[in-house]
Amino acid sequence: MKTSCQLTYFALTAVGLIMTSCASTTTPSAANPFGVRITHTNDVLRVELNGRLFTEYYYTNVPRPFCYPIIGPTGLAMTRNYPMLTNAPGEELDHPHHRSLWFAHGAVNGQDFWTERKNSGKIVHRGFAEILSGTQSGVIRTLNHWISAEGKTICTDEEMIKFYAPKDETITLDFEITLHASNGEVTLGDTKEGTFAFRVAETMRVLKPKGKPGEGHIVLSTGVRDDGASAAAAKAAKKEAATWGKRAAWCDYYGPVGSNIVGAAIFDHPFNPRHPTWWHVRDYGLFAANPFGQHDFEKPSDPKGGDLKIPAGQKVTFRYRVILHEGDEVKGRIAQRYSDYIKETAAEKK
Repeated sequence: MKTSCQLTYFALTAVGLIMTSCASTTTPSAANPFGVRITHTNDVLRVELNGRLFTEYYYTNVPRPFCYPIIGPTGLAMTRNYPMLTNAPGEELDHPHHRSLWFAHGAVNGQDFWTERKNSGKIVHRGFAEILSGTQSGVIRTLNHWISAEGKTICTDEEMIKFYAPKDETITLDFEITLHASNGEVTLGDTKEGTFAFRVAETMRVLKPKGKPGEGHIVLSTGVRDDGASAAAAKAAKKEAATWGKRAAWCDYYGPVGSNIVGAAIFDHPFNPRHPTWWHVRDYGLFAANPFGQHDFEKPSDPKGGDLKIPAGQKVTFRYRVILHEGDEVKGRIAQRYSDYIKETAAEKK
């Protein structure tokens, strides 16, 4: 049995007090790479699954923390390279704030944390609560401050990403974020610009540039679907694609990467506020769960009816599961995996 050091930061000041404690656990090593290994490399956290790079967690000198790249079960990246690579060949250079896999929102007390404009806010890393490798799973827990363009702290968060060692043809991770109204009441505004998001690889797009049909597909748990032909027809009619802005328990976005069909599914946790969530999922590759976009998605009479308020001193938690799989949602057994997820959450409630 090897010893793994668990790194803990107590954010008592702006800098924080750093304390290291060691927990006895079995962890992957160079000799035995199976499991989840998380290491510091050049100011990022490198996450390896069974000895292979899965992603890197970026948290310094960035507008918000994010994971890039996301390597799928066939060994190829399933997220777009831009804007992390500014000269990525064959990629559209749109939406420079779409950073692979991330969480942000476009209206937090009126401040935009979604885009990266001059007057946008930033989600600033303040420390790690836990970095833990293991043979079954690994965990990153981080503490962040949401800072306005004027330098004011609007709220804070605790974020957790749990990576599972692959045991079959899929890769699974869980994402959890707790937003704290630590500096007064927080209003998460009613806007489509958010929130837990994934920007798929260019080859997976449902629509190619200039409205040409692509080879990607979007499917919701409700059975609503989009493919290249339907999305192109909707665009020609100046309408949104069928899946955009709809509510569903899960959404799957699949298409070709290299010589294989692969997909990414996001599960909305049944305990999340406003479950099942709305999906800000676009034919050009954006794929986001957004529980705050009711006004844009459904056009109710009250433009602020979808606001979510967190009273001062209180908090709200959102949880999601990401499944990366081969094939379409049927081959990936997404409906069954979501059913299993529901059983897990029922056990949690007990």
